[in-house]
Amino acid sequence: MAANRKLLILPGDGIGAEVMRQVMRIIEWLDTRRGVGFDIEEALVGGAAYDAVGTPLPEKTLEAALASDAVLFGAVGGPKWDGLEFSLRPERALLALRKELELYANLRPTVVYEALADASTLKREVVEGLDMMIVRELTGGIYFGEPRGIETLPDGQRRGVNTEVYTTSEIHRVARVAFELARKRRGLVHSVEKANVLESSELWREEVQALRDAEYSDVELRHMYADNAAMQLVREPKQFDVIVAGNLFGDILSDCAGMLTGSLGMLPSASLGKAGSDGLCRGLYEPVHGSAPDIAGKDSANPLAAVLSLSMLLRYSFGMADEAALIERAVENVLNGGLRTSDIMQPGKARVSTSVMGDALMRQLDKVAA
Repeated sequence: MAANRKLLILPGDGIGAEVMRQVMRIIEWLDTRRGVGFDIEEALVGGAAYDAVGTPLPEKTLEAALASDAVLFGAVGGPKWDGLEFSLRPERALLALRKELELYANLRPTVVYEALADASTLKREVVEGLDMMIVRELTGGIYFGEPRGIETLPDGQRRGVNTEVYTTSEIHRVARVAFELARKRRGLVHSVEKANVLESSELWREEVQALRDAEYSDVELRHMYADNAAMQLVREPKQFDVIVAGNLFGDILSDCAGMLTGSLGMLPSASLGKAGSDGLCRGLYEPVHGSAPDIAGKDSANPLAAVLSLSMLLRYSFGMADEAALIERAVENVLNGGLRTSDIMQPGKARVSTSVMGDALMRQLDKVAA
């Protein structure tokens, strides 16, 4: 069934290539041990692409992405490219891919593994057992709204302008993703905005409520201001099941939630488009941790977020829930066995490198699949 699934690999910059090597080992394992093969292509993106061809998103890379069923993305960016013109910076490639692929819903699961409950900066009793999903709108809002730019005023001052804008259809399609996820979880959605000061947020609140009343009366909906949501995430995170928010607030809150787990190195993400008749979505999958240039090339990065991004890809784009579950169990078993990369190191545990963590994952995959 999945033999002709087209998968594009974009390692990118920094530790992206290092963590992606461990992911490729699992993809090869799926082929040899599970008989699941993909049509795989690899391409340049981000700073690596700029260095090679002068643009962070080469036309060849975009064409390959548009022809793929799913994209597995490493990371982009670093100090080397900070001085580039805004349109040429590595991060623009990611925004452009999301836009061109029409990936409007970003899913960031925040799960605290039992073995890592003490790795969080919050008390164990606050985060132990945490399992929530943040759904962030990706292709609208202030990141894409017009007008935008920097201008010089007649009196010589400079002014920067960005526009926050949403339409009913944009709000409904991402809210629908949140409600559908909640139906399969605990049945609770928190919609986050700033309706007390922003008209765009007032519209967001009204439209999310209207969609819930019309199609999802079985799901509980609560509205929360973004500043309060940030406070509640560190005060009582287990009150949340699914959070849905616009581009800006979703970006901020998902990174805040990420630290509840102890490290961004544990967090995968999925950026999804419209589901097909089979319920599967074309998507772009990436670890949340970024390029981490300070540790690039040192074989010390945590590959688990990238590995878990692969499991999300298998689940949402390829319909391979069993294989996704095998990977997730292997990750949990490795953590229960006491192995830790530097970002999640705890007293009494064994510090290991990226490649040694990959070795341990392969052994656990063999065990859980036996």
